[in-house]
Amino acid sequence: MAIKATVYKADLQISDMDRHYYQNHSLTLAQHPSETLERMMIRLLVFTLHAHEDLALTRGLSSDEEPDIWLKLPTGEIDIWIDLGQPDEKRIKKACGRAREVFIYTYTQRSAEVWWQQINTKLTRFDNLHVIALSDEVGTSLAQLVQRTMTLQCSIQDGEAWFGDEENSVHVVPTILK
Repeated sequence: MAIKATVYKADLQISDMDRHYYQNHSLTLAQHPSETLERMMIRLLVFTLHAHEDLALTRGLSSDEEPDIWLKLPTGEIDIWIDLGQPDEKRIKKACGRAREVFIYTYTQRSAEVWWQQINTKLTRFDNLHVIALSDEVGTSLAQLVQRTMTLQCSIQDGEAWFGDEENSVHVVPTILK
């Protein structure tokens, strides 16, 4: 018998001073059986960093054809493709060909550094590709916020984010690799 996803609910209040985006989102997060709490919460953080009324969490780990998060236009075209982790070169090229902008968020520092050193020269021609690194501490700290039903706030200013609940806050300073 297959293990089912664990479902979490998140009420998210976003104040993004950089993009002048101030909205509340009620989200349902399905944690894939092979997904860690850290990765699930990084998905939620990244959703927040790109928040838009049409941005959607996808089937992610359950599908090779979809990113973790995307913004599709009414025409069906993919405007923004967001993957987490360390995708292979073939997947990145495919994403860059399908979407106007592609974002990759890495979150395991040591292996991400090795991955980036091996792959970065092969990706220089993709002007629509953005690669961002998050520190190991971000995932660990975000995982401490997990509850089956969460009420979270995120403030974004000058490229930095403060993400948390009523009691705890995680300061996020992304590192731009490309």
